[in-house]
Amino acid sequence: MSFRVVRSSKFRHVFGQALKREQCYDNIRVSKSSWDSTFCAVNPKFLAIIVESAGGGAFIVLPHNKVGRIAADHALVGGHKGPVLDIAWCPHNDNVIASGSEDCVVKVWQIPDGGLSRTLTEPVVDLVYHQRRVGLVLWHPSALNVLLTAGSDNLIVIWNVGTGEVLVRIDCHPDTIYSACWNWDGSQLVTTCKDKKIRILNPRNGEVLNEALAHEGSKATRAIFLRHGLIFTTGFNRSSERQYSLRAPDALGDPIVMVDLDTSNGVMFPLYDPDTNLIYLCGKGDSVIRYFEVTPEQPFVHYINQFQTPDSQRAIGMIPKRGCDVSTCEVARFYRLNNSGLCQVISMTVPRKSELFQEDLYPDTLADEASISAEDWISGVDADPQLISLKDRVFLVQGGYVSQAQSTTLTVTKKSNVLDKMAPKSGSTGGKTLSAGSAGGASTNGSPVTVNNGTGGSAGGTSSPANNGTQQITIGGVSEQQFGELRTKFEEEFRKLKAIIVKHENRIRSLEATVKAMSDRGLSEVDGALVAPAAASTGTSPSPAPPSSLPPASDDGTQQPHMVGDGSGHYRNSSTLEPDEV
Repeated sequence: MSFRVVRSSKFRHVFGQALKREQCYDNIRVSKSSWDSTFCAVNPKFLAIIVESAGGGAFIVLPHNKVGRIAADHALVGGHKGPVLDIAWCPHNDNVIASGSEDCVVKVWQIPDGGLSRTLTEPVVDLVYHQRRVGLVLWHPSALNVLLTAGSDNLIVIWNVGTGEVLVRIDCHPDTIYSACWNWDGSQLVTTCKDKKIRILNPRNGEVLNEALAHEGSKATRAIFLRHGLIFTTGFNRSSERQYSLRAPDALGDPIVMVDLDTSNGVMFPLYDPDTNLIYLCGKGDSVIRYFEVTPEQPFVHYINQFQTPDSQRAIGMIPKRGCDVSTCEVARFYRLNNSGLCQVISMTVPRKSELFQEDLYPDTLADEASISAEDWISGVDADPQLISLKDRVFLVQGGYVSQAQSTTLTVTKKSNVLDKMAPKSGSTGGKTLSAGSAGGASTNGSPVTVNNGTGGSAGGTSSPANNGTQQITIGGVSEQQFGELRTKFEEEFRKLKAIIVKHENRIRSLEATVKAMSDRGLSEVDGALVAPAAASTGTSPSPAPPSSLPPASDDGTQQPHMVGDGSGHYRNSSTLEPDEV
C-alpha cells in the first residue's frame, strides 16, 4: 500500500479574487511602448500608471479611493519630453516617485496627499547623466535617497538624490541591461543583460563578483534576490520556451532548479513577497498569474496555483504588505491593466475562519523608514531594512495603513556650483562623487539640489536648522537674508535706471515734435540758420530768414520761444499759434 504525502503549507490554499468593477479603475490609456516594463507602481497611498500622452511622456497618479471611471482630462505627471519607460515609488516616503524616460532624464516628483488637482510639470530633482534612454529606476531598500538607474547606454548610475550627485558609475555591461535588483541589505546587486549573462556586482565600486549564463534564449530575462540570498530568474530557452530557475550566488552557472513553463512571447516579471517567500509570475500578454512558494526542501520552488482572467494583461503592479488588509487575511494585492483601459484589483487571500490577527501570515514587514543615510552607505555601512508589525495598526479602506512616523515633505536646498562666483563655505559630501557641474544637478541654474526627508543625515552641510525648526538656505556661500538684501538693492537700481530712460524718452519725443513743426512751416536748418525752401516756380535760391525770426538765446545757452511777426510790428509766440496760423 502506498501513501501520498501532501506538503504542509499555510499558503497551499491561497486564492485570488477580483474586486467588482465599481471598485476598480476604468478608462486608463496605458502606454503602448514596446519596452519591457510593468508600467505600474503601487504603494499604500497611490497607484501610478504610465499612460499614452501627446507631446512627451506622462504617467497618472491616483489615490486608492478614487475608483470608477477616470476622466479623460485627469491631471497627469507630465514633465518628460519623451515617453516614460519606468516608474518606482520611494520605499521611505510614500509621496515621492522617480521616473525614467526616453529623453535620457530621470526625474523625482513630490505628490501631494490626496493626489493631483492639476498637471504636474515641475519635478523636485532632475538627474541628468545618461546619454541614451533610461529604462530602469530602482530605489535602495535601506539607504535614504539612494536611487539606481540604468539606460540603453549600458551604464548603471547610482545617485544620491539628496544632493543630485552621482555616487557610483558602473560600466561592465557590453549590451542593454534588462533588470537589476538589490539584495536584502543593499550590499550586492544582481543584473541581467542582453548578452544572456547574469552578474552579481559590488554596487559601491562596480566590481563583478560572479557571472554566468542565465538562460540560453535571446529574449529578455529577469533576476531578483530572495530574502535569504538565493537568486530567482526568468527567461527563455533555445526553443523560446519560458522557464524559471533558482540559483545560489556562489554557483550561478549551476542552477538549483530549472523548470520549463510554456511557450509564449511575453516576458515574465517575478514579483516577490519577502515575508511569505511567495513569488508571483506575471507575463505581459498573459491572462494568468502563477504563484510559487520557495522552501528549503525539494523541489525548492513549489507551484501553488494560478489566477485566471479572460483577457490579457498589459501592465501590473503589486502593493507592499503595508497596504494589505489583515482583517481579511490578504497576503497580496495586484493592480492589473488590460488593453481596454480597465485596471482590475485582484486580492490574494488565505482562507481563515478566525477574524483575529494571524501572526503566522503577517511577520514583521518592511517599514517606510530608512536605516542609514546615503553618505553612510557609500562609505561602506550596510544595514537591514527597518521592520514594523502590522498588528494594531489603523487600516483605511483602500488606503493601506497609517504610518506611525509623521508625514514628511521634501525640502529642497540648493548646493553651490563650480560656476558660482562666490566659493562655498562648507565642504561637499564624501564618497565617490562627481563634481556638481559634471553630475548634472537638478536646479534651473545647473546646481544640484539637496532633498531632506527629515530622516537620515545632512546632505553636505549646506543647510543648517534655524531656531524655529526651519532650514537656513545657503546659495554659493551667501545666506538667505543677505541674498534678500542684494535683491532689494538691485531692484532699487533698476527702478532708478528705468526713471532715467523714461526721462530721456520724453525729451526725444519733444525734440521730434519740434522738428516736425519746423518742417510744417517750411523752414529748415542750414549751418545753424533757419532758411526758407526754394521757390519751385522761379528757381531762386533760398535766402536766409530774417534775424528777427530766429529765437534769441538765453543766458544759459538754450533757445527762447520763437516770436513770429505779422508785418505790423506786433510779435507773438509761435508755440501758441494754431497750425493754420503758422
